[in-house]
Amino acid sequence: MEEKLIIIGGGPAGMTAGIYALRAGIKTTIIEKSFPGGNMLLTEKIDNYPGFPEGISGIELAERMRQQYLKFGGEIVNGEVMDISFEGNKKIIRMADGREIKTVAVIIASGSSRKKLGVKGEDEYTGKGISFCAICDGAFFKGKKVAVIGGGNSALEEAMYLTRYAASCFLIHRRDSFRASVYLQEELKKYPVTTLLSRTVLKIEGDGKKVIALVLENRNTGEIETINVDGIFISVGQKPNVEFIDGKVEQNPSGYIITDYKMQTSVKGIFACGDVIRKSLYQVITACSEGAIAASSAEIYLSSKDSDII
Repeated sequence: MEEKLIIIGGGPAGMTAGIYALRAGIKTTIIEKSFPGGNMLLTEKIDNYPGFPEGISGIELAERMRQQYLKFGGEIVNGEVMDISFEGNKKIIRMADGREIKTVAVIIASGSSRKKLGVKGEDEYTGKGISFCAICDGAFFKGKKVAVIGGGNSALEEAMYLTRYAASCFLIHRRDSFRASVYLQEELKKYPVTTLLSRTVLKIEGDGKKVIALVLENRNTGEIETINVDGIFISVGQKPNVEFIDGKVEQNPSGYIITDYKMQTSVKGIFACGDVIRKSLYQVITACSEGAIAASSAEIYLSSKDSDII
């Protein structure tokens, strides 16, 4: 089986890239291992995506993007990519079920996976009080009690950001000191954030519909503490979904793919966009922008001598 353009990942970056590629007359297939939408599917309501003044659920926005992609003749193949190899300028994609797809250009939009705590109640209440993005969901907790779990730069930034909405904010970290920069630790002191260090999260409690409490263990005393909260923001890091291409394109120490401003990776004909690349802001709108750029760059590549399509 040979294709002209394969997009790995059906999140906002991948579907936007697909829409732009199809409108340019490029035969396009998206490979998605689960459901189109990516991390949007975990967001109960998106209020900061232009064009939806009343907000829109992540699930609905994902479905609208999927329908738009299919409207232009795109194909979605369900499956997991395990490896990409090279044969001249052709790229060979190997799937978990044994299928092989040859293609000329690839856009990697496989996104990232949020690191989890691995505690009881986490999966059950994700999207029901548990969030992985303060910028996305902070406004939904206006006047409520929230907790941020983590000790790096992102955790401190999210805690400070949430104080503009929440009535009270706890910042919980398992170590006895934060890993964040000294600058951010000094900035944190200016905000009404209650810090709880040397605490391990044991479980997350809820009433079946929403989060109601966090159960912690004090690592110094062994004391068990329960904190009543309405929202929990988990900020213990994320990892790019790059196992199938790991080490074959240039990446930073955390594994994120490095691209230029055209979304071109270090390998000709392989582009990357969305949460899988190194960047400063991980949002639906930035993912869509990068998807559009990646598709435009792929179009130029496919019309060039480099692609072997003349």
